[in-house]
Amino acid sequence: MKPVVLITGGAKRLGLACCMAFVARGWRVACHYNHSQADALALKAALGDECDIFACDLGDVDQVQKLVPAVIKRFGSLACVVNNASIFEADEGISFTAPTFLKHQTINVLAPLLLAQALAVHCQQRGEVGSAVHVLDQKVDNLNPDYFSYTVSKLALRDTVKLQAQALAPNIRVLGVSPGLIYVSGPQSEANFKKAASVNLLKTPTDPANVARAIVDLVTNPAINGAIVNVDSGQHLVPLGRDVMFLMDE
Repeated sequence: MKPVVLITGGAKRLGLACCMAFVARGWRVACHYNHSQADALALKAALGDECDIFACDLGDVDQVQKLVPAVIKRFGSLACVVNNASIFEADEGISFTAPTFLKHQTINVLAPLLLAQALAVHCQQRGEVGSAVHVLDQKVDNLNPDYFSYTVSKLALRDTVKLQAQALAPNIRVLGVSPGLIYVSGPQSEANFKKAASVNLLKTPTDPANVARAIVDLVTNPAINGAIVNVDSGQHLVPLGRDVMFLMDE
């Protein structure tokens, strides 16, 4: 029987690339979505029996705790969770608000940890080893103060990769992937993106398909655990005082 992967935010952008990459490698996909129902339905129609879709607001803890059981009920098992979905809202250290900060922490940190925890319990019950991948951001290795609450949440998630790998062993492997700039983000224009996407050591844009391929490669290598891989053409090694999209406009 084909293994099943749950991909949060799987209907668009990197999540969609991950869905296609896993299916190409012989997996069935549980695609989570929140606001992107039309895109999720289109993916399900394209992939047929290899895919089903699951609505969930990752900011609602009660809904998050029902997501893994719903996937298991539909497919009978679950081998991997890719925590790709996140909220990315601009704020500053001098002016961030408690509601915005907590929203980032809930969606970007707590939800991924709860989904990995639920997978670990499932794998323990079945006597199997699964895997969870937390999608991070090159910003965690190349700090600047823009997007303050978002950055704090990704820093927290990065540091849980090793911690959760220890806490949930031997039932699941916990891994991290830090992409660079691969899509237009926030208020960025297409022209800004074209310039910013090549601000890295290789001076070339990073193909989202290569990020998705790295995620599948990590999941399918049983010897890798507690590791974080940068897939950003070396963007994290180019220090910048501000988020790259702002520098392109200056």
